Amino acid sequence: MPENRPGNVLEVRGLRRAFGAVRAVDDVSFALPEGGSLGVVGESGSGKTTTARIVVGLERADGGEVLVRGRSRTGRGRTGGRAARLARAREVQMVFQDPYLSLDPRTGVEAALRETLRLHFPGRDHTRRVRELLDQVGLGTRAADALPRQLSGGQRQRVAIARALAVEPAVLVLDEAVAALDVSVQAQILNLLADIREQTGIGYLFITHDLGVVRCVTDEIVVMRHGAVVEQGRTQEVLAAPAHPYTRLLLESVPRPGWDPQAIAAARRAL
Repeated sequence: MPENRPGNVLEVRGLRRAFGAVRAVDDVSFALPEGGSLGVVGESGSGKTTTARIVVGLERADGGEVLVRGRSRTGRGRTGGRAARLARAREVQMVFQDPYLSLDPRTGVEAALRETLRLHFPGRDHTRRVRELLDQVGLGTRAADALPRQLSGGQRQRVAIARALAVEPAVLVLDEAVAALDVSVQAQILNLLADIREQTGIGYLFITHDLGVVRCVTDEIVVMRHGAVVEQGRTQEVLAAPAHPYTRLLLESVPRPGWDPQAIAAARRAL
């Protein structure tokens, strides 16, 4: 962990969640430093998305604890008054894989941002803040009146990011946030996110199966399999010399010259 970071903005301690006999999240622990970027990786069914949903508050844990800036969020999702619930929502925001599904198709870009700002910061003049958000995500005022269907996939994801940033969260959870985009657009969005992190000091929690994304944009990595953490550490160190056979399998599964999918499938069965 870099020495100039004063502490952890997010801590996950012993998180557990079961669906019937399936342990979707099994004693998961990790920490995200202030201004840091942490990747949680694994194949489908590894438990990474359920972990993210618990962190955000969309799913309830059976055990363990989630803390943001040292304050527990666990088991309090529906407690307190409206102001307390909104304050908790502002702490952690989420950007989903498909921005078209997370945006109201009947609401223009500026109206969507104003709606979020009015909910969390009533009584303010939001005009300047809307312009700041549009500029921050590289949209500008030309997209302000556009409906989601009039935007490209990359532009819609920029709107989703702007809406999440509008409430000034401590942590931004990105659940496969670039997986549905073309490679060139992926690079644009990842560069945008890197710039925003540098400007604001926000902490990122990347949920992804894409090791290329993790390598580019995260400082640390958590590898999950069958609901449990099998390896974690500095991203470059883990990817350069993985200690766990599952992490090695993930790296070997990335298509490249000489790649043998049959050998990978056999290795997966053996593991």
